[in-house]
Amino acid sequence: MQPKRTKWRKPHKVSFEGKAKGNRYLSFGSAGLRALEGAWITERQLEAARIAISKRLGKTGKMWIRIFPHNSMTKKPLEVRMGSGKGAPDHFVATVKMGTIMFEVEGLPEKEVLKTFYKASAKLPIKTETVFKGKPLPKL
Repeated sequence: MQPKRTKWRKPHKVSFEGKAKGNRYLSFGSAGLRALEGAWITERQLEAARIAISKRLGKTGKMWIRIFPHNSMTKKPLEVRMGSGKGAPDHFVATVKMGTIMFEVEGLPEKEVLKTFYKASAKLPIKTETVFKGKPLPKL
C-alpha cells in the first residue's frame, strides 16, 4: 500500500503528538478500532491488521480502512557515516494520532467484533480500543 504519486520525495517527518482533529467518529460501520496512542503505522503493519480483520469477516461483513500511508520515511544504508545528506526513501507510513478511528466494520455481532479487533490490534504497535455506534465514546 503506497500512494501512486507524491508531491515530495523526502518530506519532513509529521508529528503524531496530541489528539486527532478529524477522523474521530464512526462514519461508515457499526464498530471501529480507535487508537489510544499516536504512532507511525507502516504499510506492512496496516496490511497485517487488514488481513486479520478480513479473515474473520467472511462474506457477510464489510470493512473500511480509514487511514492510508501517505508519508515516506527515509533510511540511510547500513554502515554509512553520519552526515552527507538525508537517506533514500525506504517505506511509507500513516501518521496516526490519539483518538483516530483506523478501521470500521459492519455485519458482525458485538462479540465477534471484539475478537476480530483484538486479533488486529496485536498486529499494530499501539494501544487500541473498540468503539460501537450508538454508545458514548470513552474519554481520551
